[in-house]
Amino acid sequence: MSRPEVPLRSRLPDRVTIVEVAPRDGLQAERTTVPTEAKLEFIERLVAAGHTVVEATSFVSPEAVPQLADAGALLSRLRKTPGVRYPVLVPNARGLERALEAGVSEVAVFLSASESYSQKNLRRSRAEALEMVTPVIARAKDAGLRVRGYLSMVIADPWDGPTSPQVVVDAGRALLGLGCDELSLGDTIGIGTAADVQRLLAAFVAADVPASALAVHFHDTYGQGLANVLAALELGVTTIDASAAGIGGSAFAKGAAGNLATEDLLWMLDGLGIETGVRVREVAAAGAWMCERLGREPAGRVARALA
Repeated sequence: MSRPEVPLRSRLPDRVTIVEVAPRDGLQAERTTVPTEAKLEFIERLVAAGHTVVEATSFVSPEAVPQLADAGALLSRLRKTPGVRYPVLVPNARGLERALEAGVSEVAVFLSASESYSQKNLRRSRAEALEMVTPVIARAKDAGLRVRGYLSMVIADPWDGPTSPQVVVDAGRALLGLGCDELSLGDTIGIGTAADVQRLLAAFVAADVPASALAVHFHDTYGQGLANVLAALELGVTTIDASAAGIGGSAFAKGAAGNLATEDLLWMLDGLGIETGVRVREVAAAGAWMCERLGREPAGRVARALA
């Protein structure tokens, strides 16, 4: 039996793309080292659940993030499914060259909207970080790669306080202007509310950046992840980052709890009749499987309820 329509539904999209970030953004923050074989099976389980975009790994310095030191080995053994994208993060020119050698078709670059986080994470000012990624994006586009831009601390920074929406818009437009195909806006410490999200997205729209060019990436530190997704959907965003079992958080930012759990997101979207192509119970099972290897319980509420 079909459910009766609700007023909210008319303001929301019919379909959403979920970018599953657990294998990279999720695992990089976990202290327990996961063997390459387990990472590969995790990715395969997520794809089998219906995901069409799975962030596979990062060519970051092994000294900075030991968890992802096996990026090259992982990609060499990854059995790719047709129609599925496997973006990888590249922090600099060397990371991009390693990614190209591995035969990737999509990369992501990273900037911070706040000065302190840029200094602590990238060891560069925001201006220096933008200068660093400029040739990386150009080289990637010349090689025919799709490029995703990550922009962190878009609501607030634990050291600098609230982030000005105009600063975020300026940084985001810079990344898009350099050639990024998509811009993912990250509330890295999960402090934002639905009002913060809509103010920020409205600032982008006012600056002639369409919602179709934007994605959102929420952490659930204060339990606002789903409300913030709903706020973004109302303003036309249709790409949402999430992490199976809520795995991860920022390895470089104090106060950053886990990513929004993919199962929680799917439960809400399924209830609203929004298509994703991803099956919530299979994602929950994949997340629980990985959490067993990490030695902890899934962070998402839906996974715990289903269990």
